Amino acid sequence: MTTTDVHPLRALLPDGRVIDDADVLEAHRRDRATFCPAGAPAVLVRPRSTEEVATALAWAHENRVPVVPQGARSGLSGAANATDGCVLLSLEKMDRVLEIDAEEQLAVVQPGVVNGVLATAVAEHGLFYPPDPGSRSISTIGGNVATNAGGMCCVKYGVTGDFVRGLEVVLADGRILRTGRRTAKGVAGYDLTHLVVGSEGTLGVVTEVTVALRPVAAQPLTAVAFFPTVGDACRTVAGYLGEGYRPSVLEFMDSPTVAAVQRIADLGFPEGMAAMLIVQSDRGEAAPADLAAFERVARGFAASDVVVADDPAEGELLMRARRLVGDAHEKLGRALLIDDVCVPRKHLVDLVDGLHRIAGEHGVEVLCAGHAGDGNMHPVVAFDESDAEEAVRAQRAFDAIMALGLELGGTITGEHGVGHLKKHWLGRELDPAALWAQREIKRALDPRGILNPERVLPEG
Repeated sequence: MTTTDVHPLRALLPDGRVIDDADVLEAHRRDRATFCPAGAPAVLVRPRSTEEVATALAWAHENRVPVVPQGARSGLSGAANATDGCVLLSLEKMDRVLEIDAEEQLAVVQPGVVNGVLATAVAEHGLFYPPDPGSRSISTIGGNVATNAGGMCCVKYGVTGDFVRGLEVVLADGRILRTGRRTAKGVAGYDLTHLVVGSEGTLGVVTEVTVALRPVAAQPLTAVAFFPTVGDACRTVAGYLGEGYRPSVLEFMDSPTVAAVQRIADLGFPEGMAAMLIVQSDRGEAAPADLAAFERVARGFAASDVVVADDPAEGELLMRARRLVGDAHEKLGRALLIDDVCVPRKHLVDLVDGLHRIAGEHGVEVLCAGHAGDGNMHPVVAFDESDAEEAVRAQRAFDAIMALGLELGGTITGEHGVGHLKKHWLGRELDPAALWAQREIKRALDPRGILNPERVLPEG
């Protein structure tokens, strides 16, 4: 049990903001990561304003109490897990869309706004917020900023950070910092905005986000292709993009993943395939030609079948397969270690073939789906958590996947973040000078080390 005295903090904040009910703390002490420890928090704080966040952080800084920022806790790396005696600082109640400026094509939101809610709100103004994580119905903008989340539209539009114009950030000692600007261009000074984006709550607490928007895109058209080998599917990805096409979606699913989806929703996909690609084009009148080119390239790489949807509604039925992947994996009835690794597209086949080899070597099941268009794959290690020996093999398989990604010239995460799960692998990915620089930045902005301690950066 923690001995942190939170009574002074309760006196500093309005009634109802500071919660120490044991059941509430238990429900909030971890995110969705596997194999990541979660400690016993002292208290949960639910601020409603930037000023309340600043008050809480100033108190924590003065008293050297660790603070773990949280959003929807839908993360997969343990970054939102409690540490012993910490303040869990939940931003879920700061959930207002503060402004939508249709003329300047931007929005200002609080961090607790759900991604899908923002997308719906700006669509009413004829605008489009492109970042599209698979968890968009539950994940928050603050969480998206924390990990620089991606999604299925990244191949054309980019990740969260590509759309963040500016931030309001509360520093570890309670000072309020504004970064960036509202203008479309601006390069004065260091780029503090994109230093904070992806920092997973270790440098400051984001309390306001200004995002760029785009005019609403045309309704996309969709095609799917089925392949007898993984290599054929991966070569199709490289070949299609190599011709200069930029689809709005280009997704991969291997046969075990397709089979898992088919168990919960029979979408009529053929049996016996090794892999499937799903592609969309949102280029309006040019979309049919884009998909015709995809079909030509796919058949040139031995696709056994290609289905091109005639209308957007039919396309949504095809896209449903990709959106159901998370649910399908969860309904396998096994523990899941959900991974995220990004490699150059030319090495996609080496990665996916390597995943299947790793599964065999360690005696676990590895399923794979992902954003093939930008080389960001999401392997899932499925295992029996009641079998201690199998759980160890699952962890070893995870480490082998991380090592393979780095060997192929890739990175240990494309969008899920480092958190606790991958921090020792970050030490492998960064060179000594880069690791030193990151530690110095952390020390400068959080000299007492209270913000999300023991996350992201390896010890040393």
